Amino acid sequence: MVFISCLTILPLIFMICMAFTNYSKIDNHLVLFDWVGLDNFAALFDSTSILGSTFWSVLLWTIVWAFFATFSNYFCGMILAIVINRKDTKAKGFWRFCFVLSCAVPMFVSLLIMRTMLQPEGAVNVLLRNLGIIAPDASLPFFTDPTWARVTVIIINIWIGVPYTLLQLTGVLQNIPGELYEAARVDGANPVQIFGKITLPYMLYVTTPYLISTFTGNVNNFNVIYLLSGGDPVTNLSSTAGSTDLLVTWLYKLTVDKQYYNIGAVIGILTFIILAVGALLTYRNSKSYKDEEAF
Repeated sequence: MVFISCLTILPLIFMICMAFTNYSKIDNHLVLFDWVGLDNFAALFDSTSILGSTFWSVLLWTIVWAFFATFSNYFCGMILAIVINRKDTKAKGFWRFCFVLSCAVPMFVSLLIMRTMLQPEGAVNVLLRNLGIIAPDASLPFFTDPTWARVTVIIINIWIGVPYTLLQLTGVLQNIPGELYEAARVDGANPVQIFGKITLPYMLYVTTPYLISTFTGNVNNFNVIYLLSGGDPVTNLSSTAGSTDLLVTWLYKLTVDKQYYNIGAVIGILTFIILAVGALLTYRNSKSYKDEEAF
């Protein structure tokens, strides 16, 4: 209880209290804070201000990122797991080893390597120039164009996350009773019907908590965004966030770089509320919770 109080409860209370103060850096020094009530929340929700407009744009991109990062990994991993798990597939262990090999490399190393390769003068652009695919003086704007940068981080996240999803769903597939498939084939069901009526419902039922936790983790996926793009590109010089910044990376920049501790505390509280309420409502309305004995 002493460690929980000192390392968990007190920091949370400190952060919550900070959200109702003006504790921040002004003119190169930290001010002695005063209580300001809900002024910080009002400033963040004011879409006409720079801070408010930045918050809403970052929030929208965070939700879009979390959706695509979660479900692209899930369905790509599901397809790989189904293909490898087929009876006709030979050397299943070898194919799983090939896809899971990337897990052996620390994630931050992989992300930094990919960041270097995708720079304007990186290996990918140089190779494309040498092959004549792009002009000798041109380069693909992987991290310099907002749309390119967002698509790039989603695609690279698939490469990073699919091996873990493959391992999760392989175990689920191997636990589906074979009698269900045999009965479906006897009744004349084709592969698409078997997938839609047996495989997909069973996997969604079992992995709904996993999907919720993965979505929550992607909302707070600091490593992929910060190490890969650093939140860039910054298209609005008056803004404190880049085009690929999530709420968590923007919070980091506000507190560590800008020392706007009060606004960072507000963003942390709002992120917690959104995730807690969303996860609770989603889980309580899922079949995993309502129909626990179905399978």
